[in-house]
Amino acid sequence: MLTLRPAHERGHANHGWLDSYHSFSFADYYDPAHMGFGNLRVINEDRIAPGSGFGTHGHRDMEIISYVLSGELAHQDSMGNGKRAGAPSGVIRPGDVQRMSAGRGVMHSEFNHAPNQQTHFLQIWILPRHRGIEPGYEQRHFDAAGKRGQLRLVVSEDGRNGALKMHADAALYAGLFDGAESAELALDPKRLAYVHLARGRLQVNGHALQAGDAALLDGETQLRLDGGQDAEVLVFDLAR
Repeated sequence: MLTLRPAHERGHANHGWLDSYHSFSFADYYDPAHMGFGNLRVINEDRIAPGSGFGTHGHRDMEIISYVLSGELAHQDSMGNGKRAGAPSGVIRPGDVQRMSAGRGVMHSEFNHAPNQQTHFLQIWILPRHRGIEPGYEQRHFDAAGKRGQLRLVVSEDGRNGALKMHADAALYAGLFDGAESAELALDPKRLAYVHLARGRLQVNGHALQAGDAALLDGETQLRLDGGQDAEVLVFDLAR
């Protein structure tokens, strides 16, 4: 079964410095029909105004992935990442993927320091396999060539093929599609798959998606992506 989730049905909050669209219930947006999908709990499409950001705040027991579409996002945390002499730098740009395991507790901030440029990124939360783990952090760049016309594994539980490693029964792929480019991915019908179109237009198993739309797949054995028009897409393989 494939179910479409149109972009305009998402929750929306505009705080001035932050314009955010919520695929699932989050903060003041509550919809009992959209509390998550499998172990995927949050996809927020955020736009941060120049010189603004999220002040220091805490998380625990969540795998948090940040995927920048434009601009830059500067991250600092209580593990030392992003701070002076810290490694890695914590600044992520288009093509970068960042994974933070909140585990038993971590404090962090996210900021757009650019004076004239908006930061557009996706904030993703996935439920971990185990609670109370040691907090952790990774960031890595995945070039456009590796995603062009194909699905590149960028985060997985085992960190295979150069992907970031997360503590969750899930995998995340990213792809860029335009014109005649297409890709297929075999799906386990006992699991779930979620397709989020970050930009452009794309056909998902013959269904047309526009930027912000999603496709939820349950019991399917194959995913086919084609008909792209400047498309950037994320595909999640998820536990029920």
